[in-house]
Amino acid sequence: MAMMLLDSLSGNGENVSLEDGEANQSCPHVQAFEHQNKLVPAIYSIIFILGFVGNGLVVYVLCQKASRRTVANTYMLSLALSDLLFLLSLPFWAVYYSFDYNWVFGSLMCKVCGGLLSLNLYASIFFITCMSVDRYLAIVYPFQSQGSRSLCRARAISCVVWVAACVPTLPTVVFRGTLYVKQIDVMVCAILYPTTSWDTGLSLMKNILGFLLPFSIIASCYCSIGKHLLTSPGLDNSTKNLDRVLKVVVAVVLAFFVCWFPFHVLTFLDTLARLGAAVPCWMRRTIEAALPFTLCLGFSNSAINPILYCFVGNHFREQLGSLYKARTSSLLQKRGSISTRLSSFSRKLSDLKDLGPLENLGQHSAP
Repeated sequence: MAMMLLDSLSGNGENVSLEDGEANQSCPHVQAFEHQNKLVPAIYSIIFILGFVGNGLVVYVLCQKASRRTVANTYMLSLALSDLLFLLSLPFWAVYYSFDYNWVFGSLMCKVCGGLLSLNLYASIFFITCMSVDRYLAIVYPFQSQGSRSLCRARAISCVVWVAACVPTLPTVVFRGTLYVKQIDVMVCAILYPTTSWDTGLSLMKNILGFLLPFSIIASCYCSIGKHLLTSPGLDNSTKNLDRVLKVVVAVVLAFFVCWFPFHVLTFLDTLARLGAAVPCWMRRTIEAALPFTLCLGFSNSAINPILYCFVGNHFREQLGSLYKARTSSLLQKRGSISTRLSSFSRKLSDLKDLGPLENLGQHSAP
């Protein structure tokens, strides 16, 4: 049970009940990949570097000018902040994995890092849902939605979404903590629910509230958008060619689905096994072996979004380029100003040197 506990809790927010332990006794434990404790931390490190730099640039670009503060950018900014908060915890999980699931940062950091992971899981999909609904309103009801799609309302909705993401994160913060596993002499950071009902209930909530329900809303939005674009011959080019924002949002949605779908499938199957469903032993072993790598795929979503903004969103790339040019021009102007001052100072110094002998000559020739 101890090794199963460790493999299912490599910093991934999985749930473990203190009553659990008999479900997998008839199914042999699968050995971890030989270099797993080196490969996974290396992947986490790459995700952290790319994601932190990329999302930092997104926040910087979107906060620079008032003209960039649109409804869509408000949700993109919140999504980037959510990814940044999670990425702050990723180095701790990388160290945890490299130490063979030995948590050395204390119980408080265990709760904080687990909370940031759970918060990002919910906040990301919630803000992507907001972006999709906003595109639906902008395209299907462009005139009727002008009043409701205000910047002020988008900020208010963002605040509500942050609170909504914090609510399902609370159980993770409350029940997560450190546990010493005597058999293998490690201190794990795990979610330790008192009963299996807590475990299965909150696991299902994560699958439904953190994936299935939001994606049902998102799918409905894009089906309606597609139907509207195909059946409305009177649309002008400005409405039909909403390439910039629409393409970015669709790319972000698809990226989230590809990155997180395998994780949610595995955790759902694991929950069914805990509930007593007839899940074959080979499938349980596959879940156990694949879970750490589905987490790598899920975590990579935090680094992928900024790349999508640059390569899919021409507008964001243009904004980033204009900021780079503005900063470069400013630095060149400052450098030119400094060079001018140094040149002026050098000329004055040269004049003083030339004046020195003349003054001395005047002094010596005086009566």
